Amino acid sequence: MDNRHQRTSQSAANTSPKGPKTKKKTEFLNIIKSVAGLSNFSSQESSSGGTGAGSENGGKGRSKLSANRVTHGFHLIEGKSGHDMEDRHVAEYRQDANGVHELGLFAIFDGHLGHIVSTYLKTNLFNNILLPTNRPSFWREPESAIRNAYRSTNKYILENSASLGSGGSTAVTAIVVDGKDLWIANIGDSRAVLCERGEANQLSVDHEPNTERERIERQGGFVTLLPGDVPRVNGQLAVARAFGDRSLKAHLSSDPDIRHVPIDSTIEFVILASDGLWKVMTNQEAVKLVKSVRDPQVAAKRLATEALAKKSRDDISCIVIRFKSSQTSSH
Repeated sequence: MDNRHQRTSQSAANTSPKGPKTKKKTEFLNIIKSVAGLSNFSSQESSSGGTGAGSENGGKGRSKLSANRVTHGFHLIEGKSGHDMEDRHVAEYRQDANGVHELGLFAIFDGHLGHIVSTYLKTNLFNNILLPTNRPSFWREPESAIRNAYRSTNKYILENSASLGSGGSTAVTAIVVDGKDLWIANIGDSRAVLCERGEANQLSVDHEPNTERERIERQGGFVTLLPGDVPRVNGQLAVARAFGDRSLKAHLSSDPDIRHVPIDSTIEFVILASDGLWKVMTNQEAVKLVKSVRDPQVAAKRLATEALAKKSRDDISCIVIRFKSSQTSSH
C-alpha cells in the first residue's frame, strides 16, 4: 500500500458495520471441539506475479471437502506510489487428520513503511491463532483465541523490531469452518464485506483516528487533521489500530473487532480487500460487481482492475470467497 505515514485519502462509504442476524453457536462449537490435528494442503493457487508498479498476482482454489463447496479467488495489483508491493494475502484450506472437518483461512495484510511486517503476518498469524497449546484454544473459544493471537503476535513484532523493522500493517482475517461458520477479525482499515440477500453488510470496522481519539489521548497521543489530509495519530498514521509501528506503539491498539456469522442460504459471498479498493468503491458497488460474476477469481480481478480504473494509486488486494448457496446459479 502507499505509505500510511504520508498518504491522503477520502473516507470510504459504509464504514459502520450492520449486524447480521444472531444465531446460536452450539452446533459450531460442537464441531470445533471435535477437531484435532490439522494438516496443510495446497489451495491450488495460480500466480501471474511480477515486479514493478502495476504488476499483478492472482489465483484461485476450492474446498477439498465436496460437501462444503467453498471456492475463492484473489487478485493483487501493485500500486503506483513508487515503492514495492506491501500487501500480502493468505488463501488456503486445512483439514483435520481424518479429512472430516476443514478450515478455510483467508487474509489481507496491508503493510506500510515496507512489507516486512505484512510478510511476517502472512507466515505466522493463522498459526498463532490455531496453536493447539493455546489456552483457550480456537476449538473451544474461537473469539478469545483470535483476540489473544492478535495481541501476542503484535507483542512479538514490537519486541523484535530490530529485525522486523519499524513498519506496520493492517489485517483482516476470515476463518471458514466446514463451509458453515465464518469468523471475521480486523484491525485498521482493510475491510470484510458480506453479500446477504444481495445487500452489502460490512463485518469489519474501519479503525480511524477520529473515532478513537479519546483512547489515543488517554494513552498519551494526539490526533491531527490538517487541511486536505485525513486524521492521523501523532500527525503520522492514518489508522488507530495496527500491527507494529514501533514509534507509535504507546498510542495504537492491536485489539481486533471480531464477528461470527453462521453461513446459510442467504449468504452468497464475502469480499476481503485492502483500502486500495475501498477508497474508490463503496461496499454496495463492490457487492454488485461480484454478484454478476460466478468465478471468484474473475470477480476479484474485476474488483482490482475497476479500482485501478477509478484512479486508485494504492496497492489493491482482493479476495472473493463464495459459499455453497451461491454456487448453483450461473452468470
